[in-house]
Amino acid sequence: MGKAGKALKQVLEAHNISQSSLAFNLGVERSIVFRWFHEQIDPTAETVSQIVQALQIINTSAAQDFIQAYLGDITHSGNTTSSHNLPPSDKVDVSVLSLIFDKTTNSYKYLFFLSLLDILRRRHFDVLSPISFEEIIIEMLANAWYPHNYFKLSFGTQDQITSKLDSLNLIITEPILQFRDTDKKLLRDVIREQNLDDIITFISRYVPFRLIRPFFVDETRGIKDYDVNSNIVYLSKNKFNLKKPLYCFNTENFRNCNAIILHQDWIEYIKKNYYIIRGWLSWEWLNYMQSKNINIPNIVNKLFIPQQRNSLNRQTKYWKLILKYQKLKCIYSQVELNKDNISLDHYLPWSFVAHDQLWNLIPTTPSINSSKSNHIPSEDYFNDFVNLQHRGLVVYYKNNSQKKWENLAEDYIAELKVTQPDDLLNFDILYNAYQSTVKPLLSLATIQGFKADWSYQNNQN
Repeated sequence: MGKAGKALKQVLEAHNISQSSLAFNLGVERSIVFRWFHEQIDPTAETVSQIVQALQIINTSAAQDFIQAYLGDITHSGNTTSSHNLPPSDKVDVSVLSLIFDKTTNSYKYLFFLSLLDILRRRHFDVLSPISFEEIIIEMLANAWYPHNYFKLSFGTQDQITSKLDSLNLIITEPILQFRDTDKKLLRDVIREQNLDDIITFISRYVPFRLIRPFFVDETRGIKDYDVNSNIVYLSKNKFNLKKPLYCFNTENFRNCNAIILHQDWIEYIKKNYYIIRGWLSWEWLNYMQSKNINIPNIVNKLFIPQQRNSLNRQTKYWKLILKYQKLKCIYSQVELNKDNISLDHYLPWSFVAHDQLWNLIPTTPSINSSKSNHIPSEDYFNDFVNLQHRGLVVYYKNNSQKKWENLAEDYIAELKVTQPDDLLNFDILYNAYQSTVKPLLSLATIQGFKADWSYQNNQN
């Protein structure tokens, strides 16, 4: 199951919150919470925010823990608890920081602040010199590359960060594609080699200045938009120690600004509360991206570079067991499969679904799997795909205990929305379930930009 169901179960048990209480505050039937709790189905992206709001009413700490458990590796937080509310401080005005994303309609501010955090951490919070716009923008492009180019997420119809990325002639190497470049060093180096003048000019025009405008709301209220930047530059410099904005700029002439100078008190605050601040930012970024990708599955796993791909040992063991009892052919090439030389193919590309659940995995040969890559298969393969899944389920059912069968069937039941395990053994029910679940996702993936209509035959020509 997905992260949300597991996170909910963990938090309800830890805080002794009943399923009935959560259901009441959510305004849903208890049976729905029961299925989330037992990981039979996973809450949708839209429901996750509603769960947080309901938990806030019941127990604020539970809401905070749910966010942390849901975000998981995104915050890289180890044992540190993330908070939806930023920690207080007697040196800086935290309430202003919490407003920097209010009324944000594009991705730029999220990426700018996220990139600033990445740079601070990489420098071990030792910032003695200004941080250039260029360094931050290179980091922004690196942070945007994976969700856009690899997972093909939308950043919003008016957002131009993706078109700026697409304008670059990036030659991406295997370590980057296989998530072995976790610090984004190789990706940053590839981006840095490009001519970035146009992109730096575009992002620098507003983002660095408008991000800290909440620190000077009263002073900039009512002034003409074209005067805002110059006023923020002046105010951030001349009220640096009084208002303590997050940063000021390296010159008082806004047209010559090309770097920021962080306030030491903010550096100390961020260093002390880094994981909580990153968790808060991750939550804000997640909510923004979910609003731009309403029907896209598993957004939470597509925003940041995965630390590593999960092993497919369990799923490979399953298909090897099936091949032990049943001869099968690759649906793409019709080559008979050898259980000692198979590779598992994500029928819906992994970079679209971002999971390794069995209902989307089928055996093929290593060469064909490599050739198919993250393409959408031709509709001609759909019937054979469902038939192969059905044959695998029937073989497993016949050769395993009832308990093992029911455990295996859980992922299929939740994602394909069938009623009970034995429904999976009925080909017509299974086919209809796949048709109503997978075909819309195939269309959505195509619309999102994944290359469609791949076939083994065409690839051979």
